[in-house]
Amino acid sequence: MKRRPIAPFSLSFLDIMFCGFGAVVLLVLILDADTVRARDQTYADLRAQVVALEQRALTGRTQVASARDRLERSERERGQSEAQAERLVAEIAELDERVAALRGDTQTRRGQVQRLGAELRQLDSRQRELAAIAEAPAGDRLVAFQGEGDRQYLTGLKMGGERLLILLDASASMLDETLVNVVRRRHMDDAQRRRAPKWRRALLTAQWLLSHLPATARFQLYLFDTAARPAAPASAGRWLSAARSEDLQSVLAGLADSAPQGGTSLYHALAVAKSLSPPPDNILLVTDGLPTQGRDRPQRTTVTAEQRLAHFDKAVAVLPAGIPVNTVLLPMEGDAYAAAAYWKLGVDTAGSFLTPARDWP
Repeated sequence: MKRRPIAPFSLSFLDIMFCGFGAVVLLVLILDADTVRARDQTYADLRAQVVALEQRALTGRTQVASARDRLERSERERGQSEAQAERLVAEIAELDERVAALRGDTQTRRGQVQRLGAELRQLDSRQRELAAIAEAPAGDRLVAFQGEGDRQYLTGLKMGGERLLILLDASASMLDETLVNVVRRRHMDDAQRRRAPKWRRALLTAQWLLSHLPATARFQLYLFDTAARPAAPASAGRWLSAARSEDLQSVLAGLADSAPQGGTSLYHALAVAKSLSPPPDNILLVTDGLPTQGRDRPQRTTVTAEQRLAHFDKAVAVLPAGIPVNTVLLPMEGDAYAAAAYWKLGVDTAGSFLTPARDWP
């Protein structure tokens, strides 16, 4: 078979076509590389934006968490503030009530102070009257004391004798007639305890006894609580004269300075009769109940009625024989055996027992 002859034109055309195709391929490759670079750049930019957004989102979540914590803390603080406010409101209300009560109490105390001032002036007047009585002649002194309502007497009280011993109970129970008020008053200062109504009545009783002593008698006045002591400290162990104003004034001054305190030991009071020489021939006892202790201080702070009666019996046992005991018993709650015990003491010693009216002397 005969070969077809080679045509130059045909080869040139193919070369041209291939060259053109290669140029197109080269152009496509060049353009694709630029596209890839642009795409990578765009991707890098987007990635950077994503990272920035993620950081902002993280920052935002942190801020949100911090804000939530602050909100919760604020809620707790608000709850605490509301509770504190409620407490303050309650305290203010309570303080308002206390202020109102104190104002009312202040008004009451002012009234009490005025009444006490009037009573104190009356007591001073009586004391001056008694001082005048002491300076008067002996015969006038026996009837000069005037009590309210003209109650200047004690029916049945034996005031005779040459040597009279007056024993005045100065224990804390002489502050009031009720146990509650005794406990309240015993913690007051001396001036307030001296102004206690029951104690002032006891002082008036002692003054009445002094003003009605026989003109020729000798006397002594002892105060007793847990111990016994003379009202006039310089007169311990000796007799005073009812006719000497100096002796009466020293006793009155001692009474004015005394204030009830402590427990009651009748043992030490009656033992005074042994310490005086010569011994008394009459004893005038002013008290309000049975003793709360004997010769020694008790170990316990409470005492039963039976124990008080036992202390009374031991105290009476130290009393010298043949001396009458005249008892003036002032009121005191919670001492059921006292009246019977002192009545029996008066019967056994040929003395007397009296419970005066509340408006005496």
